[in-house]
Amino acid sequence: MRESGVDCDVLVVDRSPSFRMGLRHLWVLDGRAGAQDGARPRAVLGELGIPFRQGEIEAIDLDNRAVRVDGDAVAWDYLVVGLGAEARPDLVPGGDTNPSLYDYDGARAAGARLTEIERGRIVVAIAGLPYKCPPAPYEAALLMNSYLRRRGRRDDVEILAVSPQPSTIPAAGQVACNSVEDQLAEHGIDFRPNTKVERLEPGRVVAGGETLDADLVLTVPPHRPPAVVKASGLTGDGEWVKVDPLTLATGVDGVFAIGDVVEMKTGAGMPFPKAGVFAEAHGAVVARNLAAHISGRDADARFDGVGQCFLEVGDGAASMVRGNFLSSPPDVTIAAPDPENLVAKERFEAERLDRWLPLR
Repeated sequence: MRESGVDCDVLVVDRSPSFRMGLRHLWVLDGRAGAQDGARPRAVLGELGIPFRQGEIEAIDLDNRAVRVDGDAVAWDYLVVGLGAEARPDLVPGGDTNPSLYDYDGARAAGARLTEIERGRIVVAIAGLPYKCPPAPYEAALLMNSYLRRRGRRDDVEILAVSPQPSTIPAAGQVACNSVEDQLAEHGIDFRPNTKVERLEPGRVVAGGETLDADLVLTVPPHRPPAVVKASGLTGDGEWVKVDPLTLATGVDGVFAIGDVVEMKTGAGMPFPKAGVFAEAHGAVVARNLAAHISGRDADARFDGVGQCFLEVGDGAASMVRGNFLSSPPDVTIAAPDPENLVAKERFEAERLDRWLPLR
């Protein structure tokens, strides 16, 4: 809390000893990265004067203002809940029978299968809502298209993406959806909106009343908050933690929630996208406001709803979606595919890793 100018302790608790960005799943899928690439140990936080404790958060006790970590009660004056959203394939019949895009083992298994496919069908199955990083399933389809085309196999392999939503990324508005769907069509990828996945089986998707056999099914499971968050009472009668969209404050004094665990609406009343760029912005707002509050200054930082994401289209290029999602309607633009956008995506990861968890 150097910004506050006041002596106070900050403790970071996480179950995992290392951090990696989720965008790595796509690079594992098409063979550009190994599962361990891009990982940084959270222990380096200690070198920055921020204690890190690896442990499982077993309970959040709002009444006694403590969290239980591996059986120990850890008291807090202020609490920032950033426990994210967990993939829940168990919510879909047969949801764990095919590889998932949202874990490294699944991405690696799908990538290995991709190298073997000579002909047939690939289905990217969005099996429930919400899910993290809304463009990711379509990036995966486009990258698999590029991979197969480079190896002369694309003409013999059908690629199909099914979604229960009426368009690809509804929260971004129709212009952005049209752009993504045009990319899919240009590359011969069949997109089927308003198609509910009813059941998954090994190498098979039952969706929209149709059975789709496939040589590779890449699943996108629905996501839910961790059980410990639900049990804490922070979600009330809903699934996610409701917060003030500008300050990320919950209804409990001194408790904030950031990132994918929160429930917010866009300016158009759609569920706010769950994406890392917004978690980063949430964290910056809460940090500045806490520092100001502790030092007796006005806490005036506000989340502005602005964010961006890169959508890889293959062949070393990416487009970029950027906009203000709190405006009504969302003020979103999407840049045409360009190699410079892929360079910017790679730089986005590298700069943040070096800033958050620098290796010395």
